[in-house]
Amino acid sequence: MKIVFFLPLLLVCSFSADQTETPLQPPCPQDIHAVLREMTASLAEHKVEIRTLKEHNKGKVLSQVLTEVPLVNITQISIKQVAFSASLLDQGDGNTGPFNTETTLIFKHVVTNIGNAYNINTGIFTAPVRGVYHFEWHIGANGDASHAVYALLFKNGERIFTAYEVQPSHYVTTSNGASLLLEVGDQVLLHLATNSKIYDNQNHLSTFSGHLIFTM
Repeated sequence: MKIVFFLPLLLVCSFSADQTETPLQPPCPQDIHAVLREMTASLAEHKVEIRTLKEHNKGKVLSQVLTEVPLVNITQISIKQVAFSASLLDQGDGNTGPFNTETTLIFKHVVTNIGNAYNINTGIFTAPVRGVYHFEWHIGANGDASHAVYALLFKNGERIFTAYEVQPSHYVTTSNGASLLLEVGDQVLLHLATNSKIYDNQNHLSTFSGHLIFTM
């Protein structure tokens, strides 16, 4: 920023009716030097004030950046760590189903729930961040020609994939998986199909898992 000063030089002329023109009086050098010294001192003070303000602002900005960056990093790291894994029964053994309507499966034995996106009370996974997630489910039951081992993956009420198997005897298993692009708040869950059943015991044979692959 440049500061320009204009120094008006006042020339005083005097006339009289009975005299001819008198010579011009030159300005006093001492007065001009005094004014220049005052201006120089004032300009120096302004420069010091401007420099001080700049340094103060730089310090404030740097302090703010150093404070905010760690918070951003912590939030990003926390959000990117999303994973869960659970089995159907928390204790005991037995079948879930058959039922005469589709039923939400609640996997109660949770071994991992990083980010707390899986709700142990409802069986619903809710995406905390926009990104691609991968889900897998492995289910089984004793063979029964009348009741299949049958579970469906849903995203926001839309059927995505199915795991199905039926046989009259012996133990039967089935599984499936899907990678889904989820928005924040999207919900993923498993339904037990109508007239189907799933078995689990202390060995945790029937499981549901999911994790965040990457954010978008």
